[in-house]
Amino acid sequence: MSIKNETPLSWEEFERVEMRVGTILEVNDFPEARKPAYQLTIDFGALLGIRKSSAQITRRYTKQELVNRQIVAVVNFPKKQIGKFNSECLVLGAVDEQGDVVLLFPDFKIENGLRIA
Repeated sequence: MSIKNETPLSWEEFERVEMRVGTILEVNDFPEARKPAYQLTIDFGALLGIRKSSAQITRRYTKQELVNRQIVAVVNFPKKQIGKFNSECLVLGAVDEQGDVVLLFPDFKIENGLRIA
């Protein structure tokens, strides 16, 4: 397996990436997506509030499993229009060779909005 971009990041570049913990409040089907996906509503706490995202995680997770689960997401990307849906953050996960996504999440329940360092 090779790394797509082997150019090292500077520490300053890494510090600009805002990875935060949030709790999934709502999960809806996203039939308009090109690949099977859910629409997620995520609470990032008082500072960042509620944000929406889409995630191609339908093969590993049911909607019921996702509600109230904490996840890690990048919250400082520009908003991305996906059909009629506006994605406001990028939920993070590891992608296997079949394209299945395994979500990144904290081991213990922690405060929404905490920054990943």
